[in-house]
Amino acid sequence: MRRLLLAGAFAATTALTFAALPAQAAPAAAPATHKAAAPARFEDHYAVNDGVKIHYVTQGKGPLVVLVHGFPDYWATWKPLMATLSAAGYRTAALDMRGYNLSDKPQGEAAYAMPNLIGDIAAVVKAEGQSNTILIGHDWGAAISWQVAMNRPDLVNRLVIMAVPHPAGMAREMATNKAQQEGSNYARNFQKAGSESKLTAEGLAGWVKDPKEKAAYVEAFKRSDFGAMMNYYRANYPKGVGDTAAPPQTYPPINVPVLVIHGMKDTALNAAGHNGAWDHVTKDTTILMIPTAGHFVQHDAQDLVDRTVKDWLNARR
Repeated sequence: MRRLLLAGAFAATTALTFAALPAQAAPAAAPATHKAAAPARFEDHYAVNDGVKIHYVTQGKGPLVVLVHGFPDYWATWKPLMATLSAAGYRTAALDMRGYNLSDKPQGEAAYAMPNLIGDIAAVVKAEGQSNTILIGHDWGAAISWQVAMNRPDLVNRLVIMAVPHPAGMAREMATNKAQQEGSNYARNFQKAGSESKLTAEGLAGWVKDPKEKAAYVEAFKRSDFGAMMNYYRANYPKGVGDTAAPPQTYPPINVPVLVIHGMKDTALNAAGHNGAWDHVTKDTTILMIPTAGHFVQHDAQDLVDRTVKDWLNARR
């Protein structure tokens, strides 16, 4: 059985047509004023994967887009992008990953092994009555999304990755890149027994800048399981660096278009890890590096990220 591991602008051209006015036509009446359409509301749903309930929130109608958050986060990290994509005619579905907020919190490291995380994505796609989806992931959500695209290619028709390199690139950097090795120290600390005892909801929400959103994050984290958060690292994050790093592996090709977005101020994941990602993709690969953004690139460069994702998807619709 293949070993699973986390080895962890584009604008669609719009044609504008102007109708010429007849010669000496009477001045046109002022157009009627219309109120902007209200955004589609968020709706709560649950999917079930082998007895584990996964909470997810939907908005909009159209082709399915599943969005997967990372650590420390929950479904609401995607609200701005959901609004952008819903207005563009997509149905967005953002998960609370297992262990977080309103999703179930199974106990034990094994419950957070990659096959189970892949199964959570499959369960949401099935719950939405679809056979495949556009898949967008950040941090752990990106690591899982890479693995879904490789191990369940039937589930993915477009792939958008934020922050985490392809497993081959991550493995290479863990073996050879001092900056990445040092940037991964936090993950090795998370793998230690009892690391969850040092976490608080308030501390985990420290990166959130908007006061109203921060309060919601604190409440979501109070509903979460800190041990489950650490189990993502224990079950999946590579444990070796340098000479002790895992040897190179062969990965299945990814047969869908891929968009990678990376904040170059990210101190946990080195931008160099994305080098060569295109060698693992048989379709077009697009990489956007944002010098002013850090790890939470979807927030640090929100307008650019949301516009880029929308235009990239529309160009491949």
